[in-house]
Amino acid sequence: MKILIADDDPQLLRALRITLTATGYEVRTAADGAEAIAAAIDDRPDLLLLDLGMPRLDGVEVIQAVRGWSAAPILVVSGRAGAADKVEALDAGADDYITKPFAVEELLARIRAVTRRGSADGANPVARLGAVTVDLAAHSVTRLGAEGSRQIRLTPTEWQVIEILIRNAGKLVTRQTILTSIWGTEHAADSGYLRLYISQLRRKLEDVPARPVHIITEPGMGYRLVGVDG
Repeated sequence: MKILIADDDPQLLRALRITLTATGYEVRTAADGAEAIAAAIDDRPDLLLLDLGMPRLDGVEVIQAVRGWSAAPILVVSGRAGAADKVEALDAGADDYITKPFAVEELLARIRAVTRRGSADGANPVARLGAVTVDLAAHSVTRLGAEGSRQIRLTPTEWQVIEILIRNAGKLVTRQTILTSIWGTEHAADSGYLRLYISQLRRKLEDVPARPVHIITEPGMGYRLVGVDG
């Protein structure tokens, strides 16, 4: 199992890398929030261990960005012990929260617990948008018509966008979250990219692309996927 550890304390990073590698995990580390998002996109880890007080982007911003496209469990490991910090991290999408300093045995137990929950929740859903079925596990899209089922081809970027929306079905996903997750923080304001791919997805997935009923624009904010059957 691949674990990404993001923390700006080099001694803690080294200690956790040694401990978790010895336990059988494959470990990658990141020293700040922006590096953590890039590593998560590149490596697609099975679990993320995140500090909250990191430079460039803090832990909550990393959680929000990663949650836009990934269902991997996120365990916050932070020196912030206040209830407000815990609530903010959990509301952003973290699965659990452990406070520094901690016992290694407790950390390992928390890792086992959140990965069991993640497996039980099912990481690769099938979404039905009317006559269209999107299967994330099989990486296939099909449309059922009068002549039977036919395949619909999506580009790699279209796949990334629709996966983010499916994993957040019914929820508002901000433009910044999608842009940061796919293209990185330097493109967080480039809405033109996103409008292009949303338009292409509507053309392929909606019955009437000009009047979408599934991929809905929330003016000034982002997009929401509605009318989804699991």
